[in-house]
Amino acid sequence: MKPASSALSAAAPPTAAPHPPDITQHEGTPSRQRRKEARPLELLDAALGLFVERGFATTRSEDVAVRAGVSKGTLYLYYPSKEELLKAVIRHHVVNPIVEGMETIRGFQGSSADLLALMLRLWWERIGETPAAGILKLMMAEGRNFPEIAQFYVDEVIDPSNAMMGRMVQRGIDSGEFRQVDVRNVVGVLCGTLVFMAVNKHSLGGCAPATPLDPKAVIEAQIDLVLNGLANAPAAPRRAARKGQE
Repeated sequence: MKPASSALSAAAPPTAAPHPPDITQHEGTPSRQRRKEARPLELLDAALGLFVERGFATTRSEDVAVRAGVSKGTLYLYYPSKEELLKAVIRHHVVNPIVEGMETIRGFQGSSADLLALMLRLWWERIGETPAAGILKLMMAEGRNFPEIAQFYVDEVIDPSNAMMGRMVQRGIDSGEFRQVDVRNVVGVLCGTLVFMAVNKHSLGGCAPATPLDPKAVIEAQIDLVLNGLANAPAAPRRAARKGQE
């Protein structure tokens, strides 16, 4: 199994995850029907909150149903097992944003530096500062105890997100904007900071330290360091030869 340290990038665009039923409240739609259509998302939100708070192993399906305000039978109608429920949570809260990120990359017309900076900021906005960030902590804490779920996470999140990051770096190399680097290692550097900030938010960062980290400021520092490190600057002029050796 690949390490769960890089939570974000991949080799081929991932397949779009199935979306829950449309929950838009159309005028004239009976309230009972709207309630039925809203249940999948309510269940996913309730499950995410409980899995992050209590852990996957100790959270019962009944607990999720109670928090969502539905019967256990209703929960099983949509998600027949706790494992399938967690997979649905991951698809909705993490896989879908990755798919959207790949679409942004494909349509981006600017420089690779601007694209990389944009995607790092968007990752924090769409995942890092949302409840979805707790999934990273959950997988790091319990992934080894649930190998099927861990492999699912590798296939659906880690590989696609690593490919997404790698594609941006390679884009800059191919255009001459970035210097030649080991793309895989650079992706590890990029993802490592994002993963740390997300996990910190749901662990030590929640203990109100005296000097809390500002995630957005940290990501801006990461952008500055990475882009300056990747920049394909012209070669520095050779130092003048010593007198007498010209």
